[in-house]
Amino acid sequence: MILFRMSDTPKIRIRESLTRNESVPQKDILDIASGLFKKNHSQSDHVDSITSKPVFTAVPAVGYTLQSKLVATLSGNVVFHFNPTANLSTITASAAYTQRRQFTLPIESNIWTKENKFNLVGDFRYYKYPQSTFGLGSSSEVKNENQMSFSFFRFYEMIQKKIAGNFFAGAGYIFDYHWNIYEKGTKSGIVSDYKKYGTASHTRSAGITFNALYDIRDNPINPARGFYTNIQYRHNYIAFGSTSSWQSIVIDVRKYIPFPGASENVLALWSYNWLVLKGKPPYLDLPSNGWDSYSSTGRGYIQGRFRGAQMVYAETEYRFKITRNGLLGGVLFANAETFSAEPGTPLETIQTGFGPGLRIKLNKVSKTNISIDYAFGAHGSNGLFINIGELF
Repeated sequence: MILFRMSDTPKIRIRESLTRNESVPQKDILDIASGLFKKNHSQSDHVDSITSKPVFTAVPAVGYTLQSKLVATLSGNVVFHFNPTANLSTITASAAYTQRRQFTLPIESNIWTKENKFNLVGDFRYYKYPQSTFGLGSSSEVKNENQMSFSFFRFYEMIQKKIAGNFFAGAGYIFDYHWNIYEKGTKSGIVSDYKKYGTASHTRSAGITFNALYDIRDNPINPARGFYTNIQYRHNYIAFGSTSSWQSIVIDVRKYIPFPGASENVLALWSYNWLVLKGKPPYLDLPSNGWDSYSSTGRGYIQGRFRGAQMVYAETEYRFKITRNGLLGGVLFANAETFSAEPGTPLETIQTGFGPGLRIKLNKVSKTNISIDYAFGAHGSNGLFINIGELF
């Protein structure tokens, strides 16, 4: 099974990058193309060469999945400084259309004002997106596949203020709307978990978030060292238009360690915990693999394979250079996840995934890679995952 991450673009919380003294000139795809056509490409090797003049990266791609059949995508990002003392700001977008008439358009923004006094984070999405679900909990079985379709709109906007050093805190407005929800039902004829949980033709989740961020990574596009943690508390109110009142928290922690210490290889560690604290969210707003903010969790499984009220996820990845000029790299990764079923139920079976990956330098200035991973999961699940940027 081949899976193409249509909604993925570089997942960036930008900070200034550490400049390295490269003994070998660094190369990217544009350098190779320029060489083939004998054109001079004089772009600087270092990410800190980015000024107020935006740096654009874009790539078209064609893929195939069993769920979507043929898919055409265009993904890209723009990176810039507001002033020399500000962190890098980014806007990323990815549009995709599939043979099965699925359409996705996510746009993510991360804007740092002068002197890093404020950080504005936006997440806007429109999906027309048929997708199967498999029931609740990490013990759900593939044979209980339930084909669903829906349209989806998201509007998230958060503002964070610098409190001290690299610590930021703030609040925002959050809105998720699903409509034209339809289920075909399970092939076995048993009642689906979706129907047991509570069906609706449309649902809304709207409310406020409170956020805390601590980030000391050297380069969040492609970190080589540092630490990151982000905590988001969400409270949805019926008075704001929510279908139901419910609360959740996301705790996202990452660590990047040069390994061995004198090399440019990196051991990356990630913990992502998405927990419903109170209330009953709409079925499609429950925590689910591949439906995190970065569409990155659960390599080895189709998006939405596991869903439930509590999600506990961990992943490790070893990143290494293949060529000294940085054009090619590789990764080895492994992950583990567990879900509860409905709110108030315990966590179930731990599901694992693992595999190798290839990295191709798309832009040496922003250090954006094309990520090509082949992942294996439990019970014969496996697939090819193509992404623009590192997954975490």
